[in-house]
Amino acid sequence: MTLPKTMRAMVTMGHGDMDQIVFHPDWPRPDPGPGQVLIKVAACGLNNTDVNTRSGWYSKTMTDATTGAGFDNVSEEDPAWGGTPISFPRIQGADVCGEIVAVGDGIDASRIGERIITDNWLRDVDDPLNKNKTGYFGSEMDGGFAEYTVMPSQNALAITSSFTDAELATFSCSYSTAEGMLTRAAVTAEDTVLVPGASGGVGGAVVQLAKMRGARVIALASPAKHADVAAFGADRVLPRAPNNLLTALGDDKITVVADVVGGPYWSSLIDVLQRGGRYTCSGAIAGPMVELDLRTFYLRDLTFTGSTVIDPDVMTNLIRYIEAGAIKPALAATYALEDLHAAQSAFIAKKHTGNIVVTP
Repeated sequence: MTLPKTMRAMVTMGHGDMDQIVFHPDWPRPDPGPGQVLIKVAACGLNNTDVNTRSGWYSKTMTDATTGAGFDNVSEEDPAWGGTPISFPRIQGADVCGEIVAVGDGIDASRIGERIITDNWLRDVDDPLNKNKTGYFGSEMDGGFAEYTVMPSQNALAITSSFTDAELATFSCSYSTAEGMLTRAAVTAEDTVLVPGASGGVGGAVVQLAKMRGARVIALASPAKHADVAAFGADRVLPRAPNNLLTALGDDKITVVADVVGGPYWSSLIDVLQRGGRYTCSGAIAGPMVELDLRTFYLRDLTFTGSTVIDPDVMTNLIRYIEAGAIKPALAATYALEDLHAAQSAFIAKKHTGNIVVTP
């Protein structure tokens, strides 16, 4: 195969508003280094990390909800997910589905032609369990909002599936985040799981994966999205923020809250947890600053777990679930790569159910 020397790419030039994402019709195509593979991108999903990193929301100087507008007072010391700076220009986009078209030194050429999705966590090969030595694809190295991308060979996971490229590009971040949360909370068939933001990519994945574990699932979503969320398998779907959540739940006793929303409604979620219950969190799209009555926390013997860097076996399990047909994609819309601004605007508006994807 003759590969072009340049490629089309949407390149983030710095922290700020959407105008920081610039289309380049002739960006240099990367070459795979030792231990790496070159991927021809077929589709790439959008995620909150793309928006939050570009806008600078991860900086501790920010206390507002996620928006997508660039913040004026971003600290240069902690503007990205890991609490450290990243370098620009940067091609963002983590959830790649594509084909291996070339390999670097040390990688068997038989991998050329494989269809893959990404394990987005860039681990130290000599110390893979060390969370302090991890990076994220599309943050610490260029990602998939382009025609080609390179990644470590171990991050390109071969997959056999009848799902389309766009459908497969919905899984890597949302579903691995959801599975990571459920793993941290040790969810079993004995649990009843409350899922705020159940219409989003992660929330919908939590519903599916919790049901696969045999749990009962109560989802919170705006009424216009109830039918879509019910299709994920939720046992009940309630309004996004009932005035009295305990009354709305009725006889359902919540043992786990799996949250990516946070914000002013957060204390209502904690108040309905049963004694010995678990709260697991991997986001705060409605705002990171919350109020906690510590008496609720300690008198009810609650356990709180944060979930960002997933365990290495999460993606292996996810591939197995996909290939077995145990979970299904939730593809909301597909945009052309050049229309990434429109795609990200739609993503930020949150009027969709599931995931949004761009295709080169």
